Amino acid sequence: MKENGIFITFEGPDGAGKTTIINLIAKELNDVLLTREPGGIEIAEQIRRVILDKENTAMDPRTEALLYAAARRQHLIEKVKPALEEGKIVLCDRFVDSSLAYQGYARGLGIDEVYAINEFAIENLSPELTIYFDIKPELGLTRISKSKDREVNRLDLENLDFHHKVREGYHLLMQRFPNRIVQIDASGTVDQVYQKTLSIIKERIAKK
Repeated sequence: MKENGIFITFEGPDGAGKTTIINLIAKELNDVLLTREPGGIEIAEQIRRVILDKENTAMDPRTEALLYAAARRQHLIEKVKPALEEGKIVLCDRFVDSSLAYQGYARGLGIDEVYAINEFAIENLSPELTIYFDIKPELGLTRISKSKDREVNRLDLENLDFHHKVREGYHLLMQRFPNRIVQIDASGTVDQVYQKTLSIIKERIAKK
């Protein structure tokens, strides 16, 4: 139950630029909660540090998936649900789709299997709209390497094949959830991607 709020998530492969766009969108809209996964609240941020630590190369894929789900649950209960109940527009940088693409598909755990873990965590609370920023892994990773401000985490260091699988996973999710996930070409300029994203979000809010 999302009460009067609207839950919008932003997804995409590493280097797609979604974090840049979500920050711009948050400045344009009123009554907004901007947050991220994994993280957003202290317990989830602690889990984030464990998941993304470049030293944790021994982490088992199932452990990784469970940690993401645990962080998601705490973030949802402590921050997202209360904001939605207050009628806010919640803009979240990543949500369940990331786990399905990264751990479910790219790690080979199975999209349905990882979704089952997350069903327990989210209790049927799903986004009303998901913006998927599509980009070729080669371009996304090049952007990361050129950015001085962006943190380089454990997932960024995966090989190119892994990042191609992540993108394939997202494309499968678009087929599965066509009414929720809207694709945007993230290879354009920041302003082009921003304007397109803002238009889609405003249209969806107007229908609320």
